[in-house]
Amino acid sequence: MPVNAFAVLAEPARRRILDELRVSDRSVGELVAALTISQPAVSKHLKVLREAGFVSSRIAAQHRIYHVEPAQFAAIDEWLAPYRLLWTKHLDRLARHLDTTE
Repeated sequence: MPVNAFAVLAEPARRRILDELRVSDRSVGELVAALTISQPAVSKHLKVLREAGFVSSRIAAQHRIYHVEPAQFAAIDEWLAPYRLLWTKHLDRLARHLDTTE
């Protein structure tokens, strides 16, 4: 069953985790400290993000270090591209309309 990326990203705590990982790779402990979320909750959200392909991890000594995987975001960006184009067209029309009413 394919992952619904929007369902995964709908959870605010997961978006906060991704925001932290966007800045730099982090361990679970570092994420817990930065987000003031319990360790079990962070681990649960990381598991969902990992299974959905948004993050991956590597082992460093006794820690698992997480980082963002851009491929899933590229897929979302690709899906959004036609909508972005649609909005651009509408905004261009609005700008032209506003220019003619002045």
